[in-house]
This record gives sequence, C-alpha cells and structure tokens, in this order.
Amino acid sequence: MASERSGAHPSKPPLEPQEAHALARARVAAVRERLEPVARQRTAAVASRLRRVLDAFAAERVGPQHFASVSGYGHGDQGREVIDRVFARVLGAEAAAVRLQFVSGTHAIAAALFGVLRPGDRMVSATGRPYDTLEEVIGLRGEGQGSLRDFGVAYEERLLRHDGSVDEEGLDQLLDQPCQLVLIQRSCGYSWRPSLSVQSIGRLCERIHRRQPDCICFVDNCYGELVEDQEPPAVGADLVAGSLIKNLGGTIAPAGGYVAGRSDLVEQACCRLTAPGIGREGGTGFDLHRLLLQGLFLAPQMVAESLIGADLVAGVFADLGYRVQPAAGASRSDLIQAVQLGDAEALKVVCRAFQACSPVGSYLDPVPAAMPGYASDLVMAGGTFIDGSTSEFSADAPLREPFNLYVQGGTHRAHVELALIDALQALAAAGRLDLIHTG
Repeated sequence: MASERSGAHPSKPPLEPQEAHALARARVAAVRERLEPVARQRTAAVASRLRRVLDAFAAERVGPQHFASVSGYGHGDQGREVIDRVFARVLGAEAAAVRLQFVSGTHAIAAALFGVLRPGDRMVSATGRPYDTLEEVIGLRGEGQGSLRDFGVAYEERLLRHDGSVDEEGLDQLLDQPCQLVLIQRSCGYSWRPSLSVQSIGRLCERIHRRQPDCICFVDNCYGELVEDQEPPAVGADLVAGSLIKNLGGTIAPAGGYVAGRSDLVEQACCRLTAPGIGREGGTGFDLHRLLLQGLFLAPQMVAESLIGADLVAGVFADLGYRVQPAAGASRSDLIQAVQLGDAEALKVVCRAFQACSPVGSYLDPVPAAMPGYASDLVMAGGTFIDGSTSEFSADAPLREPFNLYVQGGTHRAHVELALIDALQALAAAGRLDLIHTG
C-alpha cells in the first residue's frame, strides 16, 4: 500500500511546519506545471460547450421576464417551461423537466424509475451494483419502505468485468428475457472503475435496442454533464436524470434535479414527482429561475475547472505512490477522482485538511458517521456554500476497504491546489507521508 511505502522514518525528527509547507507546495506546483498542456486543453473545450448553452438560450428567447415564477400551483409558469426547453436542447433530448422539488439526483432517478416501471416489469443494471443511494430505491437493502421490489418490479444486474468495462455478452444473456428498462450508471460512484464515456453509452444503447427495441435505456447522468461534447440522449438513451447541485447547476443552483429524454417518459417521471394528471404542469420555481439559468450558463466553465482540479489530485497522489482512477490527463466522462489511500486514518486526515481549507465550516471536523441511503459510514469534507453541492470542491469516502477517497468539484483550480498542499502537510504531520523521500 502507498501508506506503507511512503511512511515517515521514525528515526528522523519531524519537519518544521514551514519546511513541510514548502515541500508540499513544491510537489503540487511541479505537478501543476507538468499538467499545464492538459489544463489548456480542458479550458479550450469550454467554448464549444458554452456555445451549446448560448444557442439554447437564444433559440428559446430567454429574457428577464423568465426569472420570475408563478406562485401556488405554478400553472402556466412561462419561466419553468422555458427552462425545461433550454435544458432539453443542451442535453440533446426531446423534453426535460427541471425542478427544485427534486431534493437530489437520487430523488430524480427514483421518480424516473417509479414513473416508467410497473408491477411485473423487469429491470436490469448493465453496470453492476448501482450507487449506494439507489440500493434502497431498488430494494437491495431495507424493507417496507415502498421500494421497486415492494411494488413487484424484478431486478437483476450484470457485474462489470475485472477491468471495469461492461460485460456486453453477459448483458445479452440477461436480455434473452423481456426487460422493460436497463439502468446504465455513467459515473464510477463508489466503485473502482472507469466511468463510461458517452460513446460507450451509445454503443450499449444500440446493442440493447437491437435486442429489445421497446426496452428503455435509462442513464444515471450524475457528475457527467458537460464533461464531453455530447450527452447520452444524443446517442440513443431514452431517459436520463441527474442533480442540479452537481454539474449543470454551475455551483449556484440552490437545489433541484432534472429528468430528460423522450417526452412521454419525462411526463411519466413527473407524474411520480407530482401526481397523475398533473405531471409537468405543476410546481412553482420559488422565483429562483434566474439562478437555474445563470448556473447553466456558468456550468461549462465550472466543469472545466473541476476537471483540471481532478487532474491535479490524480497527479499529486500518483507521484506519491498511490493508485488513482483515472490517471492525470486521461479522457474523462465525469468529475470524480478516486484515490486509493489504503488506510482509514489517512482518509480522515485528508478529509480534515480539505474541510479546513473550505470557505464554509472550515472549523468543523468531518467525523465518520451514518448517512441516509448509504450502507457504510461516510467521512465527508464538504465546506460548500450549498449543502451537498459536489460541483463545489468536496471529498468523501465510505469507511470500508480498500479505503478509497473520492474527490469532485472545484470552482477554481487554485482552491484545489491549496487544499492539496494542506493535505500533504497533514499526512506528513501524522507520520503517514515522507515529503522528502517519497516519489
């Protein structure tokens, strides 16, 4: 393990804080300079994605009148309807529903699943075990909560191959029987695997539709929006869902989520969010439409900064001997950077350092604790302006072997750099890193 290879020498006196800071800063700076060509490429890609957003705003004639929302039932809310159409264009979808009433990405995904599936239907996961928060939605954990299993929806999953790729032949076997919906998780979640590219998702959708034309290809799109030049609906996905306090909120959307894809499927998802017969036609925007539109406008730049920060995290920890996924500078399909620290105490040290470098709640100690929807205790560093906003800089980890740290977000690369310097100093002070001899 990296923590064993790079442990401090007990016979040596500890470094003075100023010396440790200088060494940590030098290590981070060296990685930043080495990755400068990659950062330039990430920045250059902003223009095409921003053009997509600007074209959507222009096509839908967005104006200041759309910032206000209708109160009460929200009937005939022009701002809400314009936002739906703008997001649909950006996502390459027939329709979208962007709602502050979605409390999370998991809520949006659950609404989509409960909206389109019926008792007796069969659902298959093509990407192995889903993210922890979906386990109780499906019925893999917990009882009597009204899961899909409680409502008679059958579930099967095809494990990923050892290299983290989709077992397409194994999926074919599962598709020998009628299947209403195939779940595709774009992001790695809390698993050690590459995230799926949009191109890979397109191939999967084509394969699934060739076997079963009426099967719904549903993509959990969390963490992936605007990382690539296309989104899953543009390559055959029937329905996608995600959170607004991740990529598309541009770090300023105060809450919410979205579903997008075929118009009939989006309506079914909204009938679960509101009620049959109401669907997309209800729901106020609480006069927060401006933040949703402005967040989408900012999103391409915020996503690029997050990707540059993720490269920096990967490069620094890889240089110290830790396993990382993906490698610095690799093609990416989401914002998540995984680092295998191999040690529970090291996880806590890094998360404490990141929290201490946060703009909000820097004085807090991220103590591992249970969290609704998760199977393991979590340690989370999230000193963000919006609670749970992983488009801002944050890190979290389930307290289970091999003790992987998952870092995401970052409004500007300088913040990530400062947090990394503090984390290296903290690891050195805890005797878990030799800043002089490692690397």
